[in-house]
Amino acid sequence: MNIMAKRSKVLVVNRGWCKGCNICVAFCPQNVLELDADEKVVISRLEACTYCGLCELRCPDLAITLEDADAPRASSAQPEPRQESSEL
Repeated sequence: MNIMAKRSKVLVVNRGWCKGCNICVAFCPQNVLELDADEKVVISRLEACTYCGLCELRCPDLAITLEDADAPRASSAQPEPRQESSEL
């Protein structure tokens, strides 16, 4: 029997690196991301996120990452509120 362990993930957005290109928004299959009034990416529907990693893969500025929930993060890249509750 093959069992895959679930790992808790967190979606991290570094707004300082985001240039507002909209690529991550366009590629998100669940419409989780959107641009705010400052044209920076924000997580608008975290509950719909499947943690597929397309946003991280497509971001040309490396402004979005999927990380282990318990991994230390740099102070410039803090998770958006409510992001640490999902399982992958």
